[in-house]
Amino acid sequence: MLRRRRVAFMASLPAGGYVTGGFRLALTGTPGTGKSTIAEMLKVRGYTMVSVESLAQEHGCLGELDPADGARPVDLDRLYDSLAPEWSSPPAEPLIVDGHLSHHLPSDAVAVLRCSPDVLEQRLASRGYSAEKTQANWEWELLGGAWNEREGDAPWIEFDSTDSDAGSIVAALSHWIADGFKPASPGSVIDWVALMEE
Repeated sequence: MLRRRRVAFMASLPAGGYVTGGFRLALTGTPGTGKSTIAEMLKVRGYTMVSVESLAQEHGCLGELDPADGARPVDLDRLYDSLAPEWSSPPAEPLIVDGHLSHHLPSDAVAVLRCSPDVLEQRLASRGYSAEKTQANWEWELLGGAWNEREGDAPWIEFDSTDSDAGSIVAALSHWIADGFKPASPGSVIDWVALMEE
């Protein structure tokens, strides 16, 4: 069972200033929105990158392969509890946490990648996702995805990867990081339902 936390560790952020030391940035979004691509590009820029899956494996929080969807479930409660003591102080270097569950971990900031549900459906089908798994992810994205699970005071930002190239997203994300994660929230959040009704 997923236990939602209301605490964010902001110790690595100087109050109201530029980010000068280490921090933990959760890179989240529906599968197929481009998280791993963006994380790899940030890694080339010198950021350390870790996946939620590798953290779960390291801390003994990764379940057995589920034959129904081909995924290994992550015990988020246990992983959060395992990370919280160490992550209560800033890391030596900036860390990007890649994964659609990363926004549930004790991070300093969260970047959400979004994608038009119709384009996302094509991307997931090309990955060989089952119709059921594709539909579940399509619906999650349509209804707002990670935004519906937002808690705590960590700054969040959103990027639409539907038509944007990865390089422009990395540049904008790098600027947001360099500017101390300001603004703390976008002025508006993509509403796919409203856009489809237009």
